[in-house]
Amino acid sequence: MKRREFLQAGTSVVLSVAAGYTAELADRKPRVGLIGCGWYGKCDLFRLIQVAPVEVVSLCDVDRQMLAEAAEQVAQRQVSKKKPRTYSDYRLMLKEKDLDIVLIATPDHWHALPMIAAVEAGADVFVQKPISVDVIEGQAMVAAARKHQRVVQVGTQRRSTPHLVEARNTIVREGKLGKVGLVEVYCYYHMRARENPPDTAPPAYLDYEMWTGPAPLRPYNQLVHPRGWRAFMEYGNGIMGDMCIHMLDMVRWMMDLGWPKRVASTGGILVEKGRKANIPDTQTATFDFGDLTMVWQHRTWGHANDPKYPWGATLYGDKGTLKVSVYGYDFIPLDKGQPVHRDVVYELDQYPEDKTEKELERHVAPAIRHHMQDFLRAIASRGRPVADIEQGYISTASCILANNALQLGRTLTWDAQKQSVVDDKEANELLRRSYRQPWRHPEPETT
Repeated sequence: MKRREFLQAGTSVVLSVAAGYTAELADRKPRVGLIGCGWYGKCDLFRLIQVAPVEVVSLCDVDRQMLAEAAEQVAQRQVSKKKPRTYSDYRLMLKEKDLDIVLIATPDHWHALPMIAAVEAGADVFVQKPISVDVIEGQAMVAAARKHQRVVQVGTQRRSTPHLVEARNTIVREGKLGKVGLVEVYCYYHMRARENPPDTAPPAYLDYEMWTGPAPLRPYNQLVHPRGWRAFMEYGNGIMGDMCIHMLDMVRWMMDLGWPKRVASTGGILVEKGRKANIPDTQTATFDFGDLTMVWQHRTWGHANDPKYPWGATLYGDKGTLKVSVYGYDFIPLDKGQPVHRDVVYELDQYPEDKTEKELERHVAPAIRHHMQDFLRAIASRGRPVADIEQGYISTASCILANNALQLGRTLTWDAQKQSVVDDKEANELLRRSYRQPWRHPEPETT
């Protein structure tokens, strides 16, 4: 078969499986619940509504205003026009045990416990990245998915971004790069909070105790909610866990890479001092995969190295170079071959609601839709999705190891079989964060 025919055939198979799934459940729409009704929770949920005949029956959030707004929007978007039930505690929502699919888009420190509880309740799960804030959480999440035989897709949707799928299939897999020995991944967005508002009492509509959950209880600050929690290491893993995971995971998928053998990192708060934000404003990390080195760099200050690629990856081969981002890709052959450029396709005519949806990253919407379709295909076949929980765990844990290497000031050697750092007791102690009472840290149970 010619390459184009092969790609078209592969696409047809995926679409036919998804179509079969939707046809099979036409008489009983899958019942969906969302935990975390903020920015990305609604982005994910509305893309699912666009591609499948689901019924959103439950929403959960600790912010009453956010929850009420989401319920109104869901009633407008779904075919039935029914307003979903609302909950302030995910445990009460899952106690009903009447959900086929649960989406989780909480702050990072609230990913592990709801995901494990959801699969225990019999649901298949779409959980946002990074899957966890420590390594042991991730191990427990993988173990729970396998024990309860649930499909769990992680929101690393670069694996479903159409132009990146094309780059993987037609550039990387066809050997046009030759031998790739170095990959640079990077983010130069000025995304670290610079404000210093005073601490205050939390707003009456926010259950701040429940919002904090197992994380350390900091004095409330308006920077934290909504969305600003990414500026604090108590709730996530900094820009390493927010942005590096996407690009590191994308490259692992493109090149069929597993675990890094060694991880090192340097950096810190080097420029933007005197701010409440406590995540590094500058960080470099090296992931040693044996015969390939991947280097991450982020700066929340200064210019991007390439203004056209402020967040992306550059794969260097002995036959050519491939630059990729959420907006497109460029292949530059080393010889006199023909360069290739692609831009993201927005699909605005097919999905006109994308044009007016508040805060939607329109260039990412097609990737989320394709990711949801892959999720549905895996549910229908009871197989593994493209961003299976184990792949999300590897990418998440690799970024956490980079942060731990920065904290310890030394290179960490990872034993993928034993799931531990080699000959480093202090580093292995960092694989588990302390949980605030009465929350209990999950353990990786065996099947």
